[in-house]
Amino acid sequence: MRAPELTQPSLRALIRASTEVGCLSFGGPAGQIALMHRIFVEERKWVDDASFSAALNYCMLLPGPEAQQLATYLGWRWHGVLGGVLAGSLFVLPGAALIFVLSWLYASFSETPTLLAFFIGIKAAVLALIAQALIKIAKRSLRGRLSIIIALLSFCALLLNVPFALIIVGAACIGLVLHDSFAAPPTVGNHTAGMQTPVRSYTLKTVLLCALAWFAPLALSMALFGSSHVLSQVGLFFSKLAVVTFGGAYAVLADLQQQAVNVQGWLSAKQMLDGLGLAETTLGPLVLVNQFVAYLAGWPHGWAMALACAAMASWCTFAPSFLWIFAGAPYAERLRHNAYAQAALAAITAAVLGVIAKLMLWFAAHVLFQHAQALHVLGLQFEVPVLSSFDVRAAIIAVAAGIALFRYHVHVVWVILSSLAAGWLLTLI
Repeated sequence: MRAPELTQPSLRALIRASTEVGCLSFGGPAGQIALMHRIFVEERKWVDDASFSAALNYCMLLPGPEAQQLATYLGWRWHGVLGGVLAGSLFVLPGAALIFVLSWLYASFSETPTLLAFFIGIKAAVLALIAQALIKIAKRSLRGRLSIIIALLSFCALLLNVPFALIIVGAACIGLVLHDSFAAPPTVGNHTAGMQTPVRSYTLKTVLLCALAWFAPLALSMALFGSSHVLSQVGLFFSKLAVVTFGGAYAVLADLQQQAVNVQGWLSAKQMLDGLGLAETTLGPLVLVNQFVAYLAGWPHGWAMALACAAMASWCTFAPSFLWIFAGAPYAERLRHNAYAQAALAAITAAVLGVIAKLMLWFAAHVLFQHAQALHVLGLQFEVPVLSSFDVRAAIIAVAAGIALFRYHVHVVWVILSSLAAGWLLTLI
């Protein structure tokens, strides 16, 4: 059968399609990537399956939200830097605007009984969603005994409070040194049609301009308020996080929880769980939870500073993605065929499995139990749940959400909404 003839979208058509994607981007990265495939490949026929997959494979190599990066990559492919900026921005902006509003409502009214009841259900559903992500990544990343060892080491390292960035770097080094153990079958075919030839001068200029735009708000904040101010601290933290967030949003949450809750004290564990519930329920990438965290970090300093912190977090989360795409996309094909790059990614993905397992353990302890206590072992401090504070309501909802996801494959939006209603109803009993 003859392949369908591809068409080049106009800039206006790209804006319309990207807006549609941004306003319908529920269901996490898998659902968002499937949505882009339907709109860009199946309906518009702007790109073929092979090129779409090649772009996705490259984005999987990068730190940051892969769905937003894929939108940016495709926009760049069709209309250069302007197309990439428009497609990537329109993917994020609808969800970011909604999270802004929800963050304000939460900060203002979170202690009302009705909202507290709703959040019981949302957090229980999120626990089931993390379990689903853990299983999906395990199927993709566990390629042998070495992958299992890396995942276990990553899990144990996080239990000992080893920094997330160090775990990712260590996994990448293992992958590079033992790249033969992660050997993948060679990629067949040539999907370079439409790709630009790498030019070093272009790459250097792109890196400098994108990096300048990325760090400009942070530099301004440090000049006006100093490095210890909450706005500067938010910019520094989320800029660092943007460089090491391999493996998707759930991997980000492990370090986000550790630093924002335990180290910085910007919000409580309960508020962190509530924020993830909001991000799961709304459209846009799950990593928009960063914006919620930053909003609460700035809230004690007034609503204007909360807004500034949220904007800073979103900028420092998504701006680096444009740098990775605009500077690296011309080299994407080379990376796809590079055994060392593929081995490093495989090792990092295995480590992310351990990170998500630790995150799931932390979430389960805080969702299923209402209180926790400190436990000291060999000079190390661990937080363990108080068994008498077991929350039967949350456990029932989490099990029901898990059955809906794993057995009946119910869409994530319906699972979240049903869990929200169940939390409210069980509170009335």
